[in-house]
Amino acid sequence: MSSSEDVAVIFREQGPYAHRILRRLGVHPADVDDAFQEVFVVVHRRLGELRQRDSLRAWVYGICIRVAARHRRIRSSAREVAVEEAAEPVDPTTPVESLNEKQARQVLHAILDQLDEDKRSVFVLFELEELEMHEVAQSLEVPVATAYSRLRAARASVDDAVRRYRARREFK
Repeated sequence: MSSSEDVAVIFREQGPYAHRILRRLGVHPADVDDAFQEVFVVVHRRLGELRQRDSLRAWVYGICIRVAARHRRIRSSAREVAVEEAAEPVDPTTPVESLNEKQARQVLHAILDQLDEDKRSVFVLFELEELEMHEVAQSLEVPVATAYSRLRAARASVDDAVRRYRARREFK
């Protein structure tokens, strides 16, 4: 199989994951498609660095982290701030459920945007993408103990943010 064929297989297998992860990592919805394309340019360029097929998702995630960080820096330097709907498919049965899903995604993204990059990455990988902690650590190139420490801190920050959000809603 050629390098291009390998990238095509990776694209089919990991494309939806990479697209979703970029948004969860804070890439503005208007920039997600560009960031997504950039991820697969890097995949093509660095394909020779991939050691094990079973670490493919972790490897792609590592690329997504770096691309997302760059896109967030670019966006923040332009001073644009927005929390919009994620590009995730929703199949609600009623309009109320659709609205609730949209609001929940907006709140989640607003909370994730408050986390620093290290905490956000661990939280997204472990809690939302349901990777094993050794895969999280491998993706982030940190010891497992460090990943657990970041997860504890991220959970505490998320819990605090959720409490503040609920308190604000009670007073409205």
